[in-house]
Amino acid sequence: MQSMAKGIMLFVALFLMAGTPGQAQQAAPQRLTLRDAISLALKQNLSVRVANTQVEELAGTRERRRASLLPHVNGNVLGNRENMDLGALGISFPGAPTVVGPFNHYDFRLSASQSLIDRHSYHNWKASEKQEEAAKLDYQDSRDLVIRQAAGLYLDAQASFAEAEAAEARVTTSQTLEKLAHDQHAQGLATAVDEVRAQVQLARDQQNLLVARNNYQTSLLTLAHFLGLSPGVPLDLAEPLKFHHVESADADRTLRTALEARSDYAALLKQHESLVEQLKASHARYLPTLSVNGDYGAIGRGIGSMVGTGQIQGTVTVTLFDRDRAGEKTEIQSRLERLNLQIDDLNREIEQELRKAILDLESSENQVTVTESALHLAERELSLAQDRFRNGVTDNIEVVTAQSSLASAQDDRIMALARHADAVMALARSLGGTEKIYQTYLAEP
Repeated sequence: MQSMAKGIMLFVALFLMAGTPGQAQQAAPQRLTLRDAISLALKQNLSVRVANTQVEELAGTRERRRASLLPHVNGNVLGNRENMDLGALGISFPGAPTVVGPFNHYDFRLSASQSLIDRHSYHNWKASEKQEEAAKLDYQDSRDLVIRQAAGLYLDAQASFAEAEAAEARVTTSQTLEKLAHDQHAQGLATAVDEVRAQVQLARDQQNLLVARNNYQTSLLTLAHFLGLSPGVPLDLAEPLKFHHVESADADRTLRTALEARSDYAALLKQHESLVEQLKASHARYLPTLSVNGDYGAIGRGIGSMVGTGQIQGTVTVTLFDRDRAGEKTEIQSRLERLNLQIDDLNREIEQELRKAILDLESSENQVTVTESALHLAERELSLAQDRFRNGVTDNIEVVTAQSSLASAQDDRIMALARHADAVMALARSLGGTEKIYQTYLAEP
């Protein structure tokens, strides 16, 4: 009985572990192109979403500033029943009671106020408009930066995948050469040292393969986090790392266009306009304001005996002394000076980014050409060294050396391809309007 019970428990455990067919199978990896990655980042990346909330916040600030220039209307309903002590109010008549009442009192009233002239509130409203426009430009700049960063992370994953592929190919080659060394040793055409040397090279390549695969998976985790995906979502890159030619640009001719298209530069200019409006608002604190207000309603001791009453009045207010304005003016002028320095610095930084992107693009394209030639030579060197060892002309030191040269050439080519692809996206970023133009810089699928 005991053995039967154990058998039943084992069967149940295996059944529960198996689960349903859908649970037993691992979810299929989500294949991502670079366009897919950028699209996901623009929807789900934290910096984009935060920048959007800042736009919404400043839209609310603008509405609040505008509200100070619009009419304000209130409604009041008053109903009470009271006794009144006339003596406490200093009212007394011979033979008259000291306390009168109780009596009812009702008052239904609408009151309204409207600012007619208020330059301080007006310029604060205009300043909030400029701040909202600057926030919208910052939001667009966040999207442009996210495109650049998403492309960079996708590129890192592509390079890591290429490294893993190259490491796997090197393991396959080392396995073939290790077998060749073993066969040569068995036939007396090579020494035991040759066989051990080939085994060491194979172990080294296998270790490098494990590291390359781990780096690739790590790069996918980093990419998934940036795209707003769960780290557990399996990803698969749909596009391998490859070269495609991109026409360079002339820095002197495109600099002005880049300055006009860069959202971060335009946002600083809008912030400057906002501070100018704030400075006008500070000056307007000494200007007179004119407002009109009034009310109308019905008042009486009973609902049936209420009569209409109302008033309207205009108010002119002049500030005679306000020491706070001097400090406010100093604050705003300091912000303006700081912002002017930032604008000048960003102007130079954009020109530097543009010129560097053009230099990197041209240099990396030449590097791709050179490394491809070096790779072909390294493959030829390994082939010749392998033939010499197979024919017993030399030991396998030449083979191991050629393997190292080939690995170095493969790594150099991958790095050159990565540098070129990164330079392409850097050029798209430096030219401004990245979201509008980046697709023209992508390789055709």
